[in-house]
Amino acid sequence: MRRPVLACCALLLSLCTAWAGLSPEVEKALADAHYVYIQSERKTGQFGAPSEIWFFYDGGKVYVGTRPSSWRVKRIKAGRTRAHIAVGSPQGPSFEATGALVKDPKLEERLMEAYAKKYPEGWSTHADNFRNGFRSGDRVLVAYTPR
Repeated sequence: MRRPVLACCALLLSLCTAWAGLSPEVEKALADAHYVYIQSERKTGQFGAPSEIWFFYDGGKVYVGTRPSSWRVKRIKAGRTRAHIAVGSPQGPSFEATGALVKDPKLEERLMEAYAKKYPEGWSTHADNFRNGFRSGDRVLVAYTPR
């Protein structure tokens, strides 16, 4: 009796994971791309213009470090968490996501380490702004979870 229950649970888990996951095309694009283009939800329910930004992809989520005055952060704080994310270009493979503000110094550090490797040409000019910004609150971490 145990085997059918375990098999059923395993099947359900794999179906849920496949349903919640990103397509192979999006996964590959996230591995290769330098930018994502985020459109956050306006009051009207429509998405704003795509905004190019550096990103860190980890654990099935897209993370960005941004200023608290950015529209993406203002909209999340107002409860409009829906986002459309295109990878590589505004017309690239895309997915719908839910944005959330995250305060996690270890994750912020991992993002900065990833940025140093992924953006070696530009990181040296931005590293201090990110590091000091996360400490002071002039930068916040946003996590986008695929819907």
